[in-house]
Amino acid sequence: MDTTKDDAAMLAEAAQWQARDLAVLWHPCTQMAEHPHTLPLVPIARGEGAWLIGRDGRRYLDAVSSWWTNLFGHANPRIAEAIAEQARTLEHVILAGFSHAPAVQLAEELVRITPPGLTRVFFADNGSAGVEVALKMAFHHFVNRGQPQRRKFVALGNGYHGETIGALSVTDVPLYRRVYAPLLLQPLFAPSPDAYEAEPGESPEACALRRAEELEALFAANPGEICALILEPLVQCAGGMRMYHPVYLRRAREICDAHGTLLIADEIAVGFGRTGTLFACEQAGIAPDFMCLSKGLTGGFLPLAAVLTHERIYESFLDDSRERAFLHSHSYTGNPLACAAALATLAIFREQDVLGRNRLLAARMAELAAPFADHPQVADVRQTGMILAIELAADKASKTPFPAADRRGLRAYRHAIERGVVLRPLGDVLYWFPPYCVGEEELTLLADVTATAIAAATA
Repeated sequence: MDTTKDDAAMLAEAAQWQARDLAVLWHPCTQMAEHPHTLPLVPIARGEGAWLIGRDGRRYLDAVSSWWTNLFGHANPRIAEAIAEQARTLEHVILAGFSHAPAVQLAEELVRITPPGLTRVFFADNGSAGVEVALKMAFHHFVNRGQPQRRKFVALGNGYHGETIGALSVTDVPLYRRVYAPLLLQPLFAPSPDAYEAEPGESPEACALRRAEELEALFAANPGEICALILEPLVQCAGGMRMYHPVYLRRAREICDAHGTLLIADEIAVGFGRTGTLFACEQAGIAPDFMCLSKGLTGGFLPLAAVLTHERIYESFLDDSRERAFLHSHSYTGNPLACAAALATLAIFREQDVLGRNRLLAARMAELAAPFADHPQVADVRQTGMILAIELAADKASKTPFPAADRRGLRAYRHAIERGVVLRPLGDVLYWFPPYCVGEEELTLLADVTATAIAAATA
């Protein structure tokens, strides 16, 4: 960006980019009719640490880590240099029948740092694609073992796993699922262990255990037919940052084992230190049969997903028959540039006390957000590690939501963006999901703007 331009010139340039964008682009997860008036479009010129710098010269604190992907800041020099160095050597090669060092090294490192028993890595292009891999692999495993009747999947109410057909099939957020329902698989949905839905006086742990009993009853009602249970460990992110006690994961693992069913942990959003441990499953002391990773895997630089599984599942595909092989492919599987970015990201974890610093940041986030709990239209303030959510409601005591047509969350978003903070809501849930490089001044700004955004949204 040309820093010699005056304010008028930068505003004119931003307006030009807005016009060019709206003439040709179709944005994700957006009602395009809302642009440019109801929903402001913000052309970005560059990124710097926890900040995005607009074409108009304004700075925006990226409080949502650019859709939960960015870990160590925009334009992180170490990750950027790793990509540049790799680009000078090998940008891409087909991974069917060929290999390259970044893919091998990344697979080795993922096997080393993930829960015990996960020994095989299959790469994909993004989170939804990773979920598709896990679903297909789980079903195919049972076909190869002579149990094709195991074709039912169990997912959690309010869960979200992506937008492709298979991933959307195991998603239970009506906003995303309803229109496409005729196209989707029909999984069994178990009640969410979400602590926000606990009965009066019920602790998060008791709520989780009660929901685990209902999960067990669902399995018992479908003996020998369930292929896999898929869940987001600890936090249902797109479902409104709803959170639950780790005991549910332990019980889910036990139930799957008792019924010979596979457990898929979708750690796409919660992995890589976001919940306080490197992986959320660690807080329950469990290892899933499949672990899906993406988003923060490359530090937010490039799309990449990894699905990890154990040796028993891998070996069930080994045979002379092509039909037993997992004939699933993506053109950019194991892309060397993305693998190089991921290796640099994991090197930062290895060489720095990222989790220790995150614990301090999470504690400071809790302190700054504590006053929000007293607001008459805040029904809940909840936190798991570096994820903090504030749920707005028309009535605090009953948790009665505002009418959807009120668009209270949108009011908060517009207010915050005008004050230089990206506070993108999920309905009427405001949340903090900042990069790990965020500092004290930035957190204070985030808290101050959130307070005024809540006031603006609930007025």
